[in-house]
Amino acid sequence: MISIVNVNGTSLGVESFGDDDAPLVLLVGGTTMLSWPDALCERLAAGGRRVVRYDLRDSGASTTADPEAPGYTLRVLAAVAAALTAALGGGPAHLAGIGVGGMVAQVAVLDHPRAFSALTLVGTRAVAPGPPDDDLPGHDQVAMSRLFARPMPDWSDREAVAEYAAAGAEILGDDPAAARALAGRVWDRTPGTTPPVQMANQLRMVFSRLDCEPRWRERLPGIAVPALVVHGRRDRFFPVGNGEAIAREIPGARLLVLEEAATALPDAAVGEVAQAMLTLGQGVR
Repeated sequence: MISIVNVNGTSLGVESFGDDDAPLVLLVGGTTMLSWPDALCERLAAGGRRVVRYDLRDSGASTTADPEAPGYTLRVLAAVAAALTAALGGGPAHLAGIGVGGMVAQVAVLDHPRAFSALTLVGTRAVAPGPPDDDLPGHDQVAMSRLFARPMPDWSDREAVAEYAAAGAEILGDDPAAARALAGRVWDRTPGTTPPVQMANQLRMVFSRLDCEPRWRERLPGIAVPALVVHGRRDRFFPVGNGEAIAREIPGARLLVLEEAATALPDAAVGEVAQAMLTLGQGVR
């Protein structure tokens, strides 16, 4: 069940799994909370964790204002993650971010280290937005050309949006059926069918307009909490070299490469990822 938590002047849509008294795992949406599979949340809860996933601003049930001109920065989103941890009363928390949510999570741990006890990063990179550093692989250009050459769907048509997502998943190497179902769920909980709002929810377009300065990659060696970096070997959006670089630069980080995964976290990998998260910091490699 979705509930609303107000922090730092922002209303956040959140969903909880597990015992409220258990250690907190906070999952940053990328951009909606549904980027985190239900099965993973349930596995973590069964492993003795209180799991809370939430929507970033301008997505899902969280505050939606103007996705085409966000009046906040990456560092503001990071501060919200720390404030949400405090509001939930479960800190310090194991913070996890997926995709663009992984960028929020990196900055949150760097800017608010006392709020967090561990860090998991899934399918993300350490620079944004725009081109990566010269030593990092960029988006697969063949896939991107195909992805962005497609005409936009009618955002008021749920089935058209779901089909658009399925076709995009095929291009990226993800499961089209899973993407179709997820897009339908995201569409159902989007607070409007105007194109900017739907695009912000379905395509994460708001993040491309976000102020992500100053750079944070050079600060990664300062992360002092146990860290897990998960990346799909077949990721065409953020190729695996991005995850490998993060794991090299965070002291003691564990790298888990999912050989059959692309950009999305597939259900087949949920057990392995959950186990790695549950044992993070316990010396299991």
